[in-house]
Amino acid sequence: MSTPVRREPRGFLPDLIDWLEAPLAGLRPAMGQSIRFEDYVMDGRYVVRAELPGVDPDKDLEITLTDGILAIHAERHHEEKDGHRTEFRYGSFTRSIALPPGTDDKDVKAVYDQGILEVSVKLAEKKQEGRRIFVGSTAGKAGKAEKKS
Repeated sequence: MSTPVRREPRGFLPDLIDWLEAPLAGLRPAMGQSIRFEDYVMDGRYVVRAELPGVDPDKDLEITLTDGILAIHAERHHEEKDGHRTEFRYGSFTRSIALPPGTDDKDVKAVYDQGILEVSVKLAEKKQEGRRIFVGSTAGKAGKAEKKS
């Protein structure tokens, strides 16, 4: 006697997503795919966590920090297999994130663990207070020459 196995048909949602993304598919190689991330402040550090499963951090991951912009670039390579289907995303992934004011670009740490990249940057001890700027006036001085004795 056999036990019937209920098989769920593939829902309409993946087809809908494929249909919506199809017009943009040609642009992906040129613009790169975006990296999903979250950010927060903890223990005096600005922390960015990015989803990068299947990436080899030694070969396929580059992180740069220039003028307050944290740039993450990763590559995920596709291994061809006969007779299979994949919905994974392969290729080039990039994300640029503006750091908040007061970050210390000399104190940056990065760790990759189980498909998650975590980059943290030290924040300034305390925010610099705003100050009032005195505005001088040149009214009434124009055209007058000083006399020298």
